Amino acid sequence: MDLSDYADHDAVGLAALVRAGEVTPGELEEAARRAIEIVEPALHATVGDLFEPTGGAGPPGDAPLAGVPFALKDVAPHLKGQVVQYGSRWTRTGIRAAEDSYLGRRFHAAGLKAIARSRSPEFAFNASTEPKAHGATCNPWDVGLSAGGSSGGAAALVAARALPIAHATDAAGSIRIPASLCGAVGMKPTRSRIPIAPGAWEAVHGFAHDFVIARTVRDVAAALDALHGPVPGDKYLIPPPVRPYVEEVGAESGRLRIGWTAEAWSGCHVAPECRSAVEGTAKALERVGHDVVEARPEIDPEVLHRALMTSWAAALAQRAAMLERALGCPPSPDTVEAMTMAMIELGQVTSAVELLDSHVGCNTVARGVGSYFETVDVLVLPSTARPPWRLGELNQDDASLSAEGWIRKLFDEYCPFTAMFNITGQPAVSLPLAWTETGLPVGVQLVGRFADEATLLRLAGQLEDLFPWAARVPAVAVGHEDPGNSTPRARPFIFEFGDKGVRP
Repeated sequence: MDLSDYADHDAVGLAALVRAGEVTPGELEEAARRAIEIVEPALHATVGDLFEPTGGAGPPGDAPLAGVPFALKDVAPHLKGQVVQYGSRWTRTGIRAAEDSYLGRRFHAAGLKAIARSRSPEFAFNASTEPKAHGATCNPWDVGLSAGGSSGGAAALVAARALPIAHATDAAGSIRIPASLCGAVGMKPTRSRIPIAPGAWEAVHGFAHDFVIARTVRDVAAALDALHGPVPGDKYLIPPPVRPYVEEVGAESGRLRIGWTAEAWSGCHVAPECRSAVEGTAKALERVGHDVVEARPEIDPEVLHRALMTSWAAALAQRAAMLERALGCPPSPDTVEAMTMAMIELGQVTSAVELLDSHVGCNTVARGVGSYFETVDVLVLPSTARPPWRLGELNQDDASLSAEGWIRKLFDEYCPFTAMFNITGQPAVSLPLAWTETGLPVGVQLVGRFADEATLLRLAGQLEDLFPWAARVPAVAVGHEDPGNSTPRARPFIFEFGDKGVRP
């Protein structure tokens, strides 16, 4: 398959070619392998060698994503035999999955073909993907910039068109942050929408979600259709969709009540590009008929901070205890990064009462946000407080910081807009709706009511029509001129409306 043709198709488009007999799954896999080989020297987005070709039977004939190449994030073991290193020197030899998870089975049933591991920061605990174990992942728009985290490897591969879609996880923004920095589409579904069983009921006290990063809204919808639904032994059941999610993309959204804010609860500075992106989106939505008002949930940022710090510390300490049993040796400053170690040590001395108190704080945050969503259907706000930042700014091995200092740097200064919705469990998506004067992507985040991905997808599809991003290609990209070039193409700042929109 021609690489330009491969790179210009999204996952739904590639699967349609397979079902039509125009290309085979093997040809898609071979194209994906060549594509990764082209961009990997510039991006450093994968871990280890590509998986060995499996051959054998192809995907089910009616698989929605038949033969689509895919990468698995290096923090979640979902397929039997899959090696996971958690981005750490401590787990150098890796942990091997003993069986497919329920989600792994759904990857197979959907027709997805895993061919690579995507890079993650250590224990997925950074908004930049720069693990000491493997080195930094670079942003395909400018290789001196961060690809975000913790799903930075996945976002870089997708944005560079080496893969149309890739597995990702999100416990505090780890899908939406790299999607924003890399100019991709990243959705965190509603809590319990995507199973992680049988290894756990929920991860990071219910904050963490497995899903994907993609380039189009329809790919996100198709993946949600293929991967969602309860499995035996689930802790909670949530309302199912009333119809397939793919039918929501392009459907009329109706007149929605939309709130927006560009102010961070932490009070931190929000870059002008991120503010303008949200303000422009709000104006556009008002012009196409929605009821739009500047308003945000009122919460105590200190309650949010304490809940995040305690919950994350306890979760990291628990993961470290599991790995210590598996590896036969404890973590140490020689094997884990300084901020990882600080959080593990904090978690080890956190009492059960303190952990439960943090859950009370989470409840306080969730009730306040829930009351706000009785007045709006969707909240529009920045995905991050800054456009893509330089590599090295978020150093997880910075021993000069305390655990609290690290949490404040991540969630007060750089990424104050995402973790709240991991606490509430609501669906949220980052869309590449705006661009800086130098052509860097700026994501805008949409948050929906609990269990209402449908409204979110309808509105996301409408915004994809208003602000078409498919033709924008980063400096490092497959199927386009000079894929190793690290200089971003200069483009005018901010919105470009499609035929269905009106220029602001």
